[in-house]
Amino acid sequence: MKFSCEKVVLQSAVTTAGRVVATKSSIQALEGILIEADQDNLSLSGYNLETGITTKVSADVTEEGAIVLSARLFGEILRRMPDDMVSISTENYSVHIQGGPTSYDIMGSSDEDFPELPSVDDGNSLSITQSNLRSMISQTTFAVSDNESRPIHTGALFEIDDQELTVVAVDGYRLALRREKLLSQDGAEKLSFVVPGAALKEVEKICIDSDEPVTVIQGDRHVTFEIGGTLLVARRLEGEFLNYRQTIPQNNAIILEANTSDLQRSIDRASLIINDKLKSPLRCKFEDGSLSISSKTAMGSAFDRCPISGDGKGLEIGFNNRFLMDAVKAAPADQVRLELNTATSPCLVIPKEGEKNNFLYMVLPVRLRASE
Repeated sequence: MKFSCEKVVLQSAVTTAGRVVATKSSIQALEGILIEADQDNLSLSGYNLETGITTKVSADVTEEGAIVLSARLFGEILRRMPDDMVSISTENYSVHIQGGPTSYDIMGSSDEDFPELPSVDDGNSLSITQSNLRSMISQTTFAVSDNESRPIHTGALFEIDDQELTVVAVDGYRLALRREKLLSQDGAEKLSFVVPGAALKEVEKICIDSDEPVTVIQGDRHVTFEIGGTLLVARRLEGEFLNYRQTIPQNNAIILEANTSDLQRSIDRASLIINDKLKSPLRCKFEDGSLSISSKTAMGSAFDRCPISGDGKGLEIGFNNRFLMDAVKAAPADQVRLELNTATSPCLVIPKEGEKNNFLYMVLPVRLRASE
């Protein structure tokens, strides 16, 4: 194999494919990146048996071939190479890397040792803009569960209905929901599948703020995301996802509005004395025109007041400070609407200008003790 490619282009491709490479594996090839040179293209692949990424870049290929290189070592070599054309040639498993006056000779391994990535050729497909998918993932995956006892909730639900995509994440304490129109849809009119949260975080990193499309294909056991010249394939999670529609309270008695930035600052101030060792809920008291937020730990106490529109009727309720902050940060609006009922029922956070159908965050309350 012999080819040359711009260092910046090659380094970016190695970084992308290397996102899912296993740092340690009983299969040594999984610690590497598969490089395949074919005509005028390079294809670089990383795989950890759960998620795989293949990205293609243009290159001047003079001799076709394939080899597996250590992802860590190859990445470090490229990082240190001068910004110039990089030439790579192989003889058996010996690899010569040249860039300007700098050269390395390292050993690779056979491409036959690299497990074949799953292919999803036939299945239901949908298309959505990169910017929309990116924002949907960023505004939901923080609520994905990390509890392996319920594996299905370590992913996010993708639900397609009537040319709309709904993404939902739950972890037992909160729920995040985002909905957007699709560019196109091919296959079943209604379908749903669960994508691992770890894979979605990689999709978010690959997507850019662009109206260029992402094509998502649902197969029997896997799902693929085609983003420009990059393809990510992930194993679908199987199981029964929470029936989220039944958990969202309707006709809430208390409806309030707040400035998103003001609410963030108040939560941040009252959370200053809370940490992983000194845990305590935020005590929130919703009154007429104001929200009082306080906390108390062994470190001391904190208090802040945030102006709100509406009458909270003196409702006093406790929240996990991080969960409440995540909700307000994710809300895509300058003003948010808070919907509540009682001290033991969930709180809904919804953009004031947006409809409940497009973005919704639900957080469960924390029981308050008299000493808190």
